[in-house]
Amino acid sequence: MNDLDISDRPMHYADIEKKSKEIGFTMPSDLYIGVLLKSLIASKPNSRFLELGTGIGLSLSWMVAGMNEGSELFTIDNDSKLSEIAKNYFGQDARVKIICEDGSEWIKNYRGKKFDLVFADAWPGKYSELDELLNLINVGGFYVVDDLNQQPNWPEGHFENVNRLVNYLEERQDLVVTKMNWSTGLIIAVKK
Repeated sequence: MNDLDISDRPMHYADIEKKSKEIGFTMPSDLYIGVLLKSLIASKPNSRFLELGTGIGLSLSWMVAGMNEGSELFTIDNDSKLSEIAKNYFGQDARVKIICEDGSEWIKNYRGKKFDLVFADAWPGKYSELDELLNLINVGGFYVVDDLNQQPNWPEGHFENVNRLVNYLEERQDLVVTKMNWSTGLIIAVKK
């Protein structure tokens, strides 16, 4: 198997991808991370999920595709234009809460139930407010981050941020960490 044939794409995926090109959105999620998120979420029925960095909703479409009717998903982004686009596709799904807010502030102020999977695809919860976010994950829950392999759009010095994140996660005693040189480079950590 040389390449992943992904013919079973989620509802709205093609429309969101088309919209992404139309508005010039240059940070779409990788197909591989989408498939992985769908599978991880499907392993946790009747659960709570969090995505930090909604973007235009490509990874959100995969996450929603993995959810059962008893689950709920919160997705946070600080870009009102992108949040509105995501609402056009997922706003009628009562299981999905699309929140336009600064992710750092949201993490600091959140007082609800813990989550069974967190996909941190934005600075908050990945490079800032990490302790606070990890405290919001249930035992047995997943913490997933991608874009850990060098990307052409990285700003100068970003590699040090990635190294600090990886080292910190590996040092924590309450996580089982799996590093994967796959897709855009990712970590899947399980809270113990």
